[in-house]
Amino acid sequence: MNTLKLEPCVAPWWAKSGHAQTLWGHFLPSPSLKEKRERLEVVLQDGDRLIGTFIPGTSRTTVSVFHGLTGSIDSGYMQRTALLARSLGHSVLLMNHRGCGEGRGFAKMPYHSGRAEDVSATIELARGLRPHDRHIAVGFSLGANALLLLLTGKRGTHLPDAALAVNAPIHLEQAALTLKKGLNRVYDLQFVMGCRRDLPFRHREEKRFEKVDFSPFGTLHDFDNWYTAPESGFKNREDYYLQCSTYLDLQKIKTPTVILTAADDPFVGVEAYRRADLSSALQLHIEQVGGHMGYVTRKPTPLGTNRWLDYAVYESLKTLD
Repeated sequence: MNTLKLEPCVAPWWAKSGHAQTLWGHFLPSPSLKEKRERLEVVLQDGDRLIGTFIPGTSRTTVSVFHGLTGSIDSGYMQRTALLARSLGHSVLLMNHRGCGEGRGFAKMPYHSGRAEDVSATIELARGLRPHDRHIAVGFSLGANALLLLLTGKRGTHLPDAALAVNAPIHLEQAALTLKKGLNRVYDLQFVMGCRRDLPFRHREEKRFEKVDFSPFGTLHDFDNWYTAPESGFKNREDYYLQCSTYLDLQKIKTPTVILTAADDPFVGVEAYRRADLSSALQLHIEQVGGHMGYVTRKPTPLGTNRWLDYAVYESLKTLD
């Protein structure tokens, strides 16, 4: 793998803080894919199904992309990543996590930061579609941690040839606890609202979730203990966090991987990255500003936009190819 070289993200005056970066990155308009896409379905071992879309390319590379918590394949960063990969001629597979986006109602079990087996099943599908391609997986936030977990060998068997992980919450307990503090409660409430919203659809044939008995003002930390952990087969949230965090296992990764994160991410602490023991297959890039998947820069990047993340993803794809 070549060495990734990136120009710095220089924040505009109106997006100096990690919070501002996170919010502006979310609310600024994003372009969308216009190409015709093929609907894909992955049947998992437990009977749940993942729903995604595929666009064939002209190169010998396929890029599979995985979103974050309460996102979908229609999220702005997913659409922009697909456009970047298509500009390089690559095939693109965009996959919804369980019960997300077009996949709502097709999965009973919850998705979470440790669903590496679902990422594995998607990579298996991608290899079946394009058996002679080089396969690159890209994960954002929750999807990034699940991807890293797959690469450590703890869950799942089908690995990509290379990977890019963006703002992965590699220390899940720390991230959940940080979300409970100060302005992070804004994101926390948003995540909880999305998780509560999905429950009736996921359990529409069961009476126990006809009424969601969890406060809309609760925390993700408590939601993980009330729902995510027990419904996913973990003893409690601590067991879930311990088994699915990746900060202690990054030295096990042998697949060429770029990890991007920001020093000012409001709830994904950078210290876990700085303390982690990294394998020689990893390139860790910590940008000083960017928030959580924001990365809005003052001057246009070499791609001609003010979204530094798009530029970083584009350069990472070229480095990993």
